[in-house]
Amino acid sequence: MELCTLTALELGGMIRRGEVSPREAARAALDRMAGEQPRNNAFITTLDEKAVLEQAEAVERRLAAGEALSPLAGVPMGLKDNICTRGVKTSCASRILGEFAPPYDATLAERLRDAGGVLLGKLNMDEFAMGSTSETSWYGPARNPWDLERVPGGSSGGAAAAVAA
Repeated sequence: MELCTLTALELGGMIRRGEVSPREAARAALDRMAGEQPRNNAFITTLDEKAVLEQAEAVERRLAAGEALSPLAGVPMGLKDNICTRGVKTSCASRILGEFAPPYDATLAERLRDAGGVLLGKLNMDEFAMGSTSETSWYGPARNPWDLERVPGGSSGGAAAAVAA
C-alpha cells in the first residue's frame, strides 16, 4: 500500500490502530517530496529530514503513552507560507520577508502541532496570497503535477500541487 495515496483521515486511522507508525508515514512523505518537488515546486521551505523524523518520533511517544490525540496525529502535512510557524521561514512567497522565521506560531500551526501533526514544510503560493494562479511567487511558480504546463490554481497552488502529487 502506498501511504501517500491515502486521505489524511485514512492515514491517521492506520497510525492510531498501530498499522503504520508516524515515522513510516513521514518517511513516505519525505520520499515522495524528494521526487516531486523539483517538478512541481510545491514547497518554498522544507524542513530537514532529521527535524521531520524527530516530530514523528515525538508523536509515537505520545501515542505509546496513551495520550488522546487528534485523528490527524502523525499525519505529515504542509502549511501555506503565510501561516506563521515558530522558527520556520515564513516568507509569504515574497523576497521582502526573506528569511523571516517568526518567534511564535499562528493559532492554526499551534493547534496542529499540539494535535500531533508532523510539519514537512511551507507551501508555495502567490506572493502575499494576492493572485489566483500561484505564478507570482518570488520562489517560482507552483506547477500542476499532472500537466506541468498548467497552473495548479488558486493562491494556494503549492498546496494543490502537493496534494495532487
